[in-house]
Amino acid sequence: MSFVVDQVRRIDAQLDRFQLSSSVTAPASPLLRSASKASHAVQSDENQARSLARITELQNIIKSLSTASSSQPLLRSTQLERLIEQGALSRGTSIENYEDEGVAYKRALEWLLVSKATAQTYGIILNTLLEQTIPLSDDIWYWDEVLGSYAYSGLYTIQTSPRRFWNWSKDVYGDARSRLDSLRTNSVEERPNSNSMSDNWRQFYGLVKDSIRDRTIADMRLNVLSPLSLSRAEVRHKQKHLKRLRELSASGLGVLMDEALTFDPEEEDSMTIKDRTDNSDKEEWKNIVAKSVALMETVLRNVTTLETGVNEFEDTVFTNVEDDPELVRSEEETSSRPAILAAKLQQILAVHLPGHVTATGNLSRQYGRPSLLTRYWFPATVLLLSSSTLLRIFFNRRAEIVTWVQELGATTKDFWYNWVMQPIKKIVGTIRHDKDSEIAIMSKQSLQGDRASLERMVVDFARDDSSSSEGHSLGEAEIAELRAKVREGDLTPVLRAYERDLRKPFWGTVRGDLIRALLIQIQKTKVDVEVAIGGIDSLLKSQELVFGFVGLTPGILVCLGTFRWLSGTLGGRKGKSKGKRQGRMIRVLRNIDRILTAATPSNNGMLSYKEHGLLLCEVHVLRQNGQQVFPGEINREFLEEINDLVDFRTGVERQLRVAERIRWAYSKWLY
Repeated sequence: MSFVVDQVRRIDAQLDRFQLSSSVTAPASPLLRSASKASHAVQSDENQARSLARITELQNIIKSLSTASSSQPLLRSTQLERLIEQGALSRGTSIENYEDEGVAYKRALEWLLVSKATAQTYGIILNTLLEQTIPLSDDIWYWDEVLGSYAYSGLYTIQTSPRRFWNWSKDVYGDARSRLDSLRTNSVEERPNSNSMSDNWRQFYGLVKDSIRDRTIADMRLNVLSPLSLSRAEVRHKQKHLKRLRELSASGLGVLMDEALTFDPEEEDSMTIKDRTDNSDKEEWKNIVAKSVALMETVLRNVTTLETGVNEFEDTVFTNVEDDPELVRSEEETSSRPAILAAKLQQILAVHLPGHVTATGNLSRQYGRPSLLTRYWFPATVLLLSSSTLLRIFFNRRAEIVTWVQELGATTKDFWYNWVMQPIKKIVGTIRHDKDSEIAIMSKQSLQGDRASLERMVVDFARDDSSSSEGHSLGEAEIAELRAKVREGDLTPVLRAYERDLRKPFWGTVRGDLIRALLIQIQKTKVDVEVAIGGIDSLLKSQELVFGFVGLTPGILVCLGTFRWLSGTLGGRKGKSKGKRQGRMIRVLRNIDRILTAATPSNNGMLSYKEHGLLLCEVHVLRQNGQQVFPGEINREFLEEINDLVDFRTGVERQLRVAERIRWAYSKWLY
């Protein structure tokens, strides 16, 4: 949905308000007629039946033309033309025999039908101007790129060289052909049928050489310039005409938005036509409709005339509208005005609008960017000429290429399984406390076995040492106390015996006590090391989930980078992301700010028609992108800002403040 639909709906609502506020009502049924008219009952019934059938037909057409009665606010031009023709306003149906009440009501319906058809035509023309003006900016930007780089200018020279050679060849052939025809005409009476086919061809070939020589001499002044300079001059010429076409289209759009179907805004909420006493005020909206029809016709006829400037175009439009004979009619001719306006609308839809579309398309093709064939014939030719070499290379290395593809597939599969799926399984196992997923440096039972062995070694050593030195064995209580001390790391009995044997190391070695003490201390060192490793095991187990995510991170990063690259490569321009739309909206806001800043306001502080049209084009693009960027509620608020921005009656200063408010209020979604 664009601002054109909003504009047409607003106008349609105003027309409905004019109809409701009118004092004309539908005629009564013939059964309610007075008995004094009984003598003319048969004739009255026939006339009334025709009148009611006509009124019903008009009401149905008006309903089809209303924006509120259809899911499609704007009708197609062919459908609208068919409805106007169905209304049959131009057939001049005689209404002299109708009752006065029925005649007045039918005339009011005819005016309402013409007004609603005018509103629909107005919307179609606005949409057409928008659709044809907005792409011109892309073509102008394309020529800016060509002029901004000598490399692009050289490429454009190569791209257009076949066309220039073809045009030159046609000129040479045409000149030679005209000379040959002239020569035959002069010599046919002197020597009829005297030249053979070879003589004619030799003569024509000589004329071609003469034409080339003459054309070379005539173009001698152009030889001073290089082909690159000639191409850049051609680009400047095309860009100049494109800018002129865009300015004229924008001016026409601004004229229609500002001047066509502009009823008094105060009538919408305050006083209505019904409250007025002056009959000329009651008919004012009909004059506005007639003026709008003439305005649309004049704009379509003159908007593609590139020889005129913007000011001349606007003066021509308003002069033709003021001098239109259909706008100045006597009171007795007012009954035929709906039929005349309907005929003009049909002419606009059938002749002027298609002619405008065709003319604009021809100008866009003539001055716009080159066609696809022109832009890509050179790389296509290079590819075609090198295709045999490329095929030969592929054929000679087909085994290697197949191997590369297979290895690439196997590498991708192994990477996915080993660096993505396996770490994910380990993380899931860690979360579920899977026994197979626990990290461990040593086995769970290793420390317990070594500690039990140390206890037995210390107890046996203490028993043997007490029996040999004191002559009695240890009791159960002493053994239990010794075991408890060993668990705490206390090896006092062993260390005492070790210190004693160090005084007589030879004797201790012979008895074996010194060696046993050393071995027990080695076992104690082993147990201490296992205790330390157990602490490290506990630390690793507490951070097992962190290690799992660290192991998964490289695989995820590689996959994300690959997917983003593939999406960006395969998506192309058709798959524009939200970030690209945001960038486009920022550039549009920049263009809007440039238009408002560089504008030359009129005496009442409003934009000119051309500047208003350019603003409408940018706002249309901004609104279309905003629907894809902003959420629902934010988008509704954004549409309110857009309506304030395009309201030319508020003045340039307020429009600048609205543009600034849009930048800071919606920066969250734009940046």
